[in-house]
Amino acid sequence: MAISPKLLTDGESVVVDTRTHPKALIVPVLVLLVTLAVAIFLDRHIGNGVVSLIVWILALLVVVWFTLRPFLDWLTSTYTITTKRLITREGVISRRGHDIPLHRISDVAYDMGVLDRMLGCGTLVISDASTHGSVRLHDIPHVESVQRRLTELLDAGAPAADPRTDDGA
Repeated sequence: MAISPKLLTDGESVVVDTRTHPKALIVPVLVLLVTLAVAIFLDRHIGNGVVSLIVWILALLVVVWFTLRPFLDWLTSTYTITTKRLITREGVISRRGHDIPLHRISDVAYDMGVLDRMLGCGTLVISDASTHGSVRLHDIPHVESVQRRLTELLDAGAPAADPRTDDGA
């Protein structure tokens, strides 16, 4: 899952490398089970060869679209935090990527619903200095520790305050 070392710049190292929490696969697995149950039920009760074939073709299409596609999306989407930037990569056939340099990040927050808290994941909300405002990374495993680690990186890279401009407040 780790990002290729050839994509890193000199002196850059990976701090956090993750993908969306497996929670994202709950609905696709339920769709798979329901589709198979309905297809088997219809196959047993119809008995007609042509209609049975149509049922299984439709079941296959449902499984491919609502189970296999989300699984491949989950498998190929990664979120990487390095010592210099946040890297997001996603896509099966065509790849999309977004890099945010750490020095452009102005705020890091997270949201966790009840189910997220039970499963140990949440949404990481990263505000940067761009016109987009913020980036939401959904279903990040251990979101609190990822947010804390990213904040530590931002604090470590923050320029020290100039004592000559300190107003003493």
